[in-house]
Amino acid sequence: MIRAFLLSLAQLGDRAVLGVLAKSLAVTLALFVAGGALAWWGIDAALARYAWHGAMAGAAAIVLTVLGAWLLFRAVAIGVVGVFADGVVEAVERRHYPGALAGARPVPFHRGVAMGLASAGRVVAVNVALAPVYVALLVTGVGTAALFLLVNGWLLGRDLGDMVAARHLPKGALKAWRGETTGRRFLLGLAGTVLLLVPVLNILAPVLGAAMATHLYHGRRA
Repeated sequence: MIRAFLLSLAQLGDRAVLGVLAKSLAVTLALFVAGGALAWWGIDAALARYAWHGAMAGAAAIVLTVLGAWLLFRAVAIGVVGVFADGVVEAVERRHYPGALAGARPVPFHRGVAMGLASAGRVVAVNVALAPVYVALLVTGVGTAALFLLVNGWLLGRDLGDMVAARHLPKGALKAWRGETTGRRFLLGLAGTVLLLVPVLNILAPVLGAAMATHLYHGRRA
């Protein structure tokens, strides 16, 4: 895992990796801005009978956007990177695993979009379902954080692993592959979840995670 992280960190300056990082950040930012604009429109319409409805709607929309970015950044960022992840995986394979690159099948854009949406949907659905448990565990002091890391590590490990495996395995073989790599993918997802909680690194975490997943996938096979 440490080797995968260091190799991934060293390749952040790669033009292809930077391109994916720029596109993913731009789309992520655009989604939150669009969400904020919709929130403003909805609140403004709801408060139209009040004299200061514009100012109130603007303030509420800003608060909701910031809160949404804090709560949903992981889901949105990983989902968006999932759409463009093929570029990161290909760049890592080109530099470190040229033999594997020769036999890879690029993930079609529509499949990348479907995987990204499924990833974001799973994160939101599972964490919302567990929200009462998170709240109940607050009395333990560490229970909420521990469960959050375990659950999101498991979810992220699946998503990052699929970004790579989808290039090399038939769709029908992914389920069996997941079963064979549960432990490694969980450790990968746990590392990625921790990175997503660290300021500044959380911006790079989705791209770093995709690169680390590539090293773990091919490193194991090598």
